Amino acid sequence: MNEFYKMTEKDAMVTVNGSTEPLSDQQVASNREKYGPNELVEGKQKSIIRLFFEQFKDFLVIILIFAAIISGILGDVESAIVILVVITINAILGTVQTVKAEQSLDSLKKMSAPEAKVFRGGQFIKIPASEITVGDRVSLEAGDFVPADGRIISNAGMKIDESALTGESLGVEKDVSVIEETVPLGDRLNMVYSGSFVTYGRGEFLVTAIGMETEVGKIATLLKTTSEKKTPLQVNLDNFGKKLSILILVFCGILFGISVFRGQPIGDAFLFAVALAVAAIPEALSSIVTIVLSFGTQKMAQEHAIIRKLQAVEGLGSVSVICSDKTGTLTQNKMTVEDYYVHGKKISSSDIDIGNNGERQLLLSSILCNDSTIADGKEIGDPTETALINIGIKLGISYDMERSVSIRTEEIPFDSDRKLMSTCHRLTGDRPDLFNGAENVMITKGAVDVLLNRVTAIQTAQGVRALAQQDITDIETCNSDFSQNGLRVLAFAYKEIKHGFVPGIDDENEMVFLGLISMMDPPREESMAAVAECIDAGIKPVMITGDHKVTAAAIAKKIGILKDESEACEGSSIDDMDDEQLKSYVEGISVYARVSPEHKIRIVRAWQDKGNIVAMTGDGVNDAPALKQADIGVAMGITGSEVSKDAAAMVLTDDNFATIVKAVENGRNIYKNIKNAIQFLLSGNFGAILVVLYASVFALPVPFAPVHLLFINLLTDSLPAIALGLEPHNADLMKEKPRPANESILTKDFLSKIGIGGLSICIMTVVAFLIGLNGWFTAGEFGGSALLGSTMAFGTLCSSRLFHGFNCKSDRPVIFTKRFWNNKYLIGAFLLGMILITMALAVPAFDHVFKVHALGIPQLLTVYGLAFLNIPVIQFIKLIQKKVKERKNNV
Repeated sequence: MNEFYKMTEKDAMVTVNGSTEPLSDQQVASNREKYGPNELVEGKQKSIIRLFFEQFKDFLVIILIFAAIISGILGDVESAIVILVVITINAILGTVQTVKAEQSLDSLKKMSAPEAKVFRGGQFIKIPASEITVGDRVSLEAGDFVPADGRIISNAGMKIDESALTGESLGVEKDVSVIEETVPLGDRLNMVYSGSFVTYGRGEFLVTAIGMETEVGKIATLLKTTSEKKTPLQVNLDNFGKKLSILILVFCGILFGISVFRGQPIGDAFLFAVALAVAAIPEALSSIVTIVLSFGTQKMAQEHAIIRKLQAVEGLGSVSVICSDKTGTLTQNKMTVEDYYVHGKKISSSDIDIGNNGERQLLLSSILCNDSTIADGKEIGDPTETALINIGIKLGISYDMERSVSIRTEEIPFDSDRKLMSTCHRLTGDRPDLFNGAENVMITKGAVDVLLNRVTAIQTAQGVRALAQQDITDIETCNSDFSQNGLRVLAFAYKEIKHGFVPGIDDENEMVFLGLISMMDPPREESMAAVAECIDAGIKPVMITGDHKVTAAAIAKKIGILKDESEACEGSSIDDMDDEQLKSYVEGISVYARVSPEHKIRIVRAWQDKGNIVAMTGDGVNDAPALKQADIGVAMGITGSEVSKDAAAMVLTDDNFATIVKAVENGRNIYKNIKNAIQFLLSGNFGAILVVLYASVFALPVPFAPVHLLFINLLTDSLPAIALGLEPHNADLMKEKPRPANESILTKDFLSKIGIGGLSICIMTVVAFLIGLNGWFTAGEFGGSALLGSTMAFGTLCSSRLFHGFNCKSDRPVIFTKRFWNNKYLIGAFLLGMILITMALAVPAFDHVFKVHALGIPQLLTVYGLAFLNIPVIQFIKLIQKKVKERKNNV
C-alpha cells in the first residue's frame, strides 16, 4: 500500500498518474472505469417478509407451531388459534424492531461533498463529487468539505477539521512537507481525508483514494463486517427458553403416557398435554419483555436517552466498562480560555480585571489579532480565535466596537511554517495607557517558542523594559506548566509602527512581549460526578480519543478517569500486540490517545473477551465501528454525526455523559423488573405443574380443563407480568456491582424463589381441589364432585397467581411498607384479573364456556382466602431469609 505522506508532491503525482501532468480526458475515463464512482457501496438488505419469517426460527416458537397444528387436527380449534395469535404478535414485534435498524452507510453517503472543484481541461471546474477519480487535482478553500483522500500539493495556511475521523477537537494545520517516519492518520499533515472540513485557508490536493478505499470507506467496511452482539438478556432467554421447553415437553409426554395408560381417550389426553405445555411454557415471555423494554425506552427518552434497539435498555444494566470518546463527550467540544500570563504572573480567566492596563491590553490584542466573528449566534472562524472573542464578551467587551476604534490596516495571515499571525491597527480611540501610547501598532500572536525568539522587550506593570534571561525562563516555565495540563498556549507581542506601514514576515521581530493565553476544550461540568458515580457502581470508565496524549491525560485527570500517568498510552503502542497480549494490557490502561478506528474496535473486543459488557460512547465517524462492536453503543445526539447515531444502540439528546449513568440505573432497574416478571410467570406455571403431578401420582381426576389453563395464560398472567415490569425504580441498585456477563437468569437464588412461590401456590390449589372434590365444608347442592374440585382448583390457581404478583415486587418483605402499594399498574392488573375470574366462577352463563360449576359465596371466599394466604406465607419466608442474611453479614 502506498504511503503518500512519505512522498514528495511530484513523486505522488508520478505514482498515481505516471507523470506530473494533470489527467487527460482519456485518463479520467480510464480511471473512472478502473476505480469506479466516488461513492460508498451499500450491502444488500433483507426484505421485510424475510425478516418476518426469520422470527419463527426460534426453538420455542417451532414447538408451539407444532402444538397448534396437532390441536387443530384433533379438533381443538380454539387452542390452535390462541397459540398462533400469540406467536404471530411476537413475530410482528420482532420484525418492527429489526426494520428500524441500520442506516449507517446511508449516513456515510450523506457526508460526501455534493460538488468539488477539479482541474479538468486546463482549468478548475465544478463537478459532482461522485465523478472525482484517482489522480484528479482538487481545489479547496475555507468552507469546503473534502470529497476524497489525497496528498496536498499546494497550501496557503489551510486548517482542516478532522474531528469526525480522528477525534481531535482543533483544526489541523496542514503542510506540504514530506513526513519521513511512520505516523498515525491524525499526524499526516500533508494529507486530506474525505468527510473532513476546511476551516481556514486554501490549497490543492492530488486524489489518491476514492469511495470505499478512503478512510471513511474503510470505516464503512468495518461497519459492514462488525457483528452486533446479543445482550445478556437475549442470550439468557434463548438458552432458558430451550431448556425450559425441553423439560416441559418431557414432563407433558410422561403425563400423556400416564393418562393413556389409565384409560383416558388418546385425543383428550393429548389435548390436555398440549394445553399444559402451552400454559407451562411462557410463550408470552418475549412479548412481555419487549413491552416492558418499550415502556423503559419511553421513560429514558424523557431523560434524554433515545433507545434505538430495545435490548440495549437491559444491556446497560450490566455494563462493566464504558469506553468513552473525549471530544464532545467528556468535554464541551468548544475551546475556552483558561488562564493568562501577564506582568509575570498567572491569572485565571475568571479573575481577569479589565480595569488593569496589562490584562486589558492582552485581552484587546487577542480580539484584534483575530479573524473570527459571531453572526446570528453562530461562531464563525477557528475555535481558538472564537474562544478569545467569547472571553471578551463574557467580560463585557464588544469585539465589534473594539475593532471599529482599532482599525485593521494590514495583516500577515497565519501560516504553519512560521507559526505566527500579525495584524496592523490604527488606534483611533483615546487610549494613551495602552500599547505605550502608540497610535499605530502591529500585534502578533503565535507559538511561544517562535515568538520568544522575536521579542526584545517586555511589558510590565511599571512599563516597557528590555527582556531579561529571567523573563525568558519564567515564560518558558509557565508555558511548560500550561502544556503539561493539556492547554493550548498562544503568545502575544506588539510593536509600534508608522502610519501606512505595510508589514512583511521579516518585520515580525524586535517586538514587546505582552503575555500568554492558554485554552482548552474543558470537561463538561457534570463529567466528574458522572465518572465518580460510574466507579461507585463498579463500572470502569476508559477514555479512547484521537487527541494527543498530554491533552487526553490532563482531561482524564480532571474528571477522575486517570490516577497515574502510567495508565495512559498512545494507540501505536498496541499495534504490535496480538489479541491475547492486548487482553492482558487493557486492564491497566485508562486513557488511549491518538487511536484509529481499528484501535477502538480492538480495545472494545479485548474488554469483551475478558467477560465484560462494554458500552462505547462517541460522536464522530471514527467512533461508528466501535459503537457497533460494543455491547451498547452510545452516540451523542447534538454533536454526533449521523453515522455514529445510526451505528449506536442509544443516542443521548443532551450530549450529557451523566445521562449514561442515569441510563445504567434505568437498565439495572428494568432488568430487575423483568426478572421479577419472569419469576411471577414461572412460579405460577411451576405451581400448576405440581398440582397436575400431584393428581397424577395419587390417581385423582385431572384438576384442570385445557380452557382453564388457556384462560390463566391469556387473561390473568400477562397483565400482572407487564405491571411488574413497570415497578417504580430503586436507586439502591446503583450501589451494587454489575452482574457478571455470563450470569444465567436461572441462578440458584432465582430458582429457589420460583420453587418456594410455586410450592405455596400448589399447596393452596391442592387444598381447594380436595375441598371441592370431597365436598368438605359444603352443603346442599355443593356436594363433592370432580367438576367442583376442578372449578375450585382453577379459581384458586388463578387468584393465587394474582396475589403472588405482590410477592414478586421485591426480594425483601414489603407487606407492611409503602412499597407494597406503590405500583398502580400492578393494583390495576390485580383488580381486573379478580373481576374476570370472579365472573368465570360465579356467573352461571359461563359454566359451559369455561367448564366450571358456578360457585356460591362460601366457595368463593374459600378460594380467595386460600389464594390470599400466599402473601403472608411468602412474606414470612422472606423475612426469615433477610434475618439470616443480615446475621451472616454481621458475622
